[in-house]
Amino acid sequence: MPYRCSACGNRTRFDVVATRRTRAFHHYSLGGELTVEEEEVLEERVEEVSCRWCGAAGSAIEEIEDVAPAGGEPVANTAEGGS
Repeated sequence: MPYRCSACGNRTRFDVVATRRTRAFHHYSLGGELTVEEEEVLEERVEEVSCRWCGAAGSAIEEIEDVAPAGGEPVANTAEGGS
């Protein structure tokens, strides 16, 4: 879910603390290197979101609707705030 900071207007940079329960296919090479090839999120709980720009948290952070371009799938707005 995209977020917006009502304190400074940020829509692109947030620190998110979340707990996830996943099912994943772990593929180990013969050399012992792990590659996670498939991962399914079974449950996710967002515990805290804070603005990277101004440090605001709690009620200052709003969940917003995805912005959909004409005829396209919904995407988060990343145009504000640079790269």
